[in-house]
Amino acid sequence: MKQQTYLYIVGIVMLTFTSCNSEYLERYPLDSPSNETFLTNEAELEMAVTGAYNALWYSYSGLPMSLTFDYASDIGWDRNTNDLQYLGLGLGNPDNGYTSAIWNQLYKGIARCNNILDKAEGIKAIVAEAKYNQLISETRFLRAYFYSYLNELYGGVPLITKVLPLSESQVARSTKEEVTNFVLDELDQIEPHLLKVTNLSNKGRANQGAALALKSRVALFNERWDEAAMAAKALMDLGTYKLHPKFGELFSYVGEKSDEIIWSIQYQKGLQVHAISLQFFSRLAKGFSGKIPVQSMVDSYECTDGLSIDKSPRYNPQKPFENRDPRLTQSIVLPQTVFINYMFETHPDSLKTWNYNTNPATRVSNTDVTNAYATFSGYLWRKYADVADKDDPANSDINIIAFRYAEVLLNYAEAKIEQNQLDQSVYDAINTVRQRPTVNMPPIQTGKSQEELRSIVRKERKYELAAEGLRLFDIRRWKIAHQVIPGKLLGRIRNAFLASAPVIDENGTPHYEKVSNAEKMRVIETRTFDEKKNYLWPIPRLEREVNTKLEQNPNY
Repeated sequence: MKQQTYLYIVGIVMLTFTSCNSEYLERYPLDSPSNETFLTNEAELEMAVTGAYNALWYSYSGLPMSLTFDYASDIGWDRNTNDLQYLGLGLGNPDNGYTSAIWNQLYKGIARCNNILDKAEGIKAIVAEAKYNQLISETRFLRAYFYSYLNELYGGVPLITKVLPLSESQVARSTKEEVTNFVLDELDQIEPHLLKVTNLSNKGRANQGAALALKSRVALFNERWDEAAMAAKALMDLGTYKLHPKFGELFSYVGEKSDEIIWSIQYQKGLQVHAISLQFFSRLAKGFSGKIPVQSMVDSYECTDGLSIDKSPRYNPQKPFENRDPRLTQSIVLPQTVFINYMFETHPDSLKTWNYNTNPATRVSNTDVTNAYATFSGYLWRKYADVADKDDPANSDINIIAFRYAEVLLNYAEAKIEQNQLDQSVYDAINTVRQRPTVNMPPIQTGKSQEELRSIVRKERKYELAAEGLRLFDIRRWKIAHQVIPGKLLGRIRNAFLASAPVIDENGTPHYEKVSNAEKMRVIETRTFDEKKNYLWPIPRLEREVNTKLEQNPNY
């Protein structure tokens, strides 16, 4: 059973105006904590830290925050006409509601953490030392986690580590390097005080593995290769985590207890839910098909011989989904596959399809063809789309993975490759991911150059981590976003397949110029990406009006 405590912390100062003079009588509430007196014992500290964890519960356009970023990248699209879609189009500006909402939510979480850290010192003497250090370290971990997102999305941001009075609220931006240094230093200091492992009684709490995973990610994203490799290796040496044998199961309710999951954001019906199923399900399965993968993502996956589809003899354009990396079908819903107990098909002649919710199966009208707002690409995401949510897709409580072991292995491999330390451990890390039992792709053979291994690990991250919210950060830090985002965002040919394979480049990106019937693919939208500004998001206009020391990113 999910373990989660939901807390609202309300500080109330009651002021009573007397009729005989202008003085105010200050009182504190008797039945709830006051902001003036809060944090007087261990129980209140526990509640406050739980409140900081609750800042992780934020969704935009029906999707938990950490998963939304892929829809501003080259692998996905948000069908809803909103500011996330505009950002993907390259039309972000300081008034964009999505980028403003992310900024506000991350700083809201930081403010909660700072409030705890400011006040907790007063009760240090009356809380058991180990417990105090653990709770304070969890708070500092969350603050570092929030800052890591701000730093990558907007560049250097105001580094605020305490509750500021109004007189000190004008704060200039720290540099990206300064914020990175802060996050990495914090993680070094707190990691020994966090729980070594978590179990059902404390599931969802940040532990030592989560601190090492965050350190590995932040160091990697900022080209601190040695620190990234060392943090990943330290986590690997813990011996606590291992790959889940069934890749697709990892993103379901059954997979929530997997030893691959290092840290996940906890949800529970009656406390907090999200609408991921509503966004990912087909129209036939009561979903919106609002967040979808695109054709270039589908064509990126290799064939089972380890070769890209433009080079493999196993690729058949007439049967393009056969002999492919199993992660394709375990990550993406393809035509003529069963999804949420229906046969999924987007061919325009398939006006009827099979309903497997009945026994025997029955033929039903296929709204994934007839509905005007069914998937625009012809595909859907399978990750996190669990059949257990079929009767109530708007209220899913499946936990959202923040860090898992496969990412750490790939972090380690990439960091070692970038240092040109091409030893056996690099191949072992990549091949462990590739040879998960339900994936079982051919191992990468030794003897590769740095350039070859760089290409391999970049493609591996694309296959393995699709729809998990990391793609935008990867293409930005590799400085390929201006190559992979602009142009036509494509969906499948509705009544046929591509006549031949597109050319797949070293980053796993398909190019369709030589495909004879490529013009028949659906053009979902045409995107732009300004290399001179879009590698960072704009600072929200309102924030700069309130904080006049806050400088805008270039060219916004």
